Amino acid sequence: MAVRAAGFDTETKLDGSPVTIADQRAEKIIEDGLHALAPEIPMIGEEAVADLRIPQCGDLFFCVDPLDGTRGFAQGGDEFTVNIALVGQGAPTMGVVFAPASGELYAGEPGRAVKAKYDPMTGAEIVALAPIHAAHETPQQWRIVASEISGRNPETDAFIAALNGVSAHASSSIKFCRLAEGAADLYPRFGDVSEWDAAAGHAVLTAAGGGVMRLDGSPLRYGDRDGGFLIHGFMAFASAAAASAARDVLKR
Repeated sequence: MAVRAAGFDTETKLDGSPVTIADQRAEKIIEDGLHALAPEIPMIGEEAVADLRIPQCGDLFFCVDPLDGTRGFAQGGDEFTVNIALVGQGAPTMGVVFAPASGELYAGEPGRAVKAKYDPMTGAEIVALAPIHAAHETPQQWRIVASEISGRNPETDAFIAALNGVSAHASSSIKFCRLAEGAADLYPRFGDVSEWDAAAGHAVLTAAGGGVMRLDGSPLRYGDRDGGFLIHGFMAFASAAAASAARDVLKR
């Protein structure tokens, strides 16, 4: 937030994605904090990977995106997030998603997902941590969340149409959190996305009673170092009924 207030330049990484000094400074703060907390656990961070600092993942590692939604951040938007996940045996077991501009915090661990809100300027608590739960009742019309900035393409529009769903906009990992708090039922992502874009939101949604699967219906696993930590599309769902409805469309 200090970087945004002071002004900044946006650079382009080798993969074509944007990066700012806010991404780099935030990742350094997070990396130092996680090392102090658990020095034995390696961290896979977006900017570290871009700099070719890629440790062996092993069975337990942190997966971090210091600024998810850099493009929107650079354009002055408020829906960027900080994503931190702990991955064990290929599955996100704990996760935190924080939106600095709004002060919204979502967190999850096995069996418990919570939400809180803090003052973006002071960090003072505005709304205390409270449990959240994904919606498990089948709605009259499926509520599908997608981004207008990235990830929206003809496949997404066709998926929404096939389910006769109503769509809502959200950016970055907030989309996972909308499912986790019961405000949406499905979040489709067609096309590649990096593991650090999904791991924390995946953990929060799983803790809230939902889940994430690959587009072929198989479990989504993390730590694909050889594959560049890329996920080739996924489907996030709030309930078994939502997952089943999505599978039916994906099989067509």
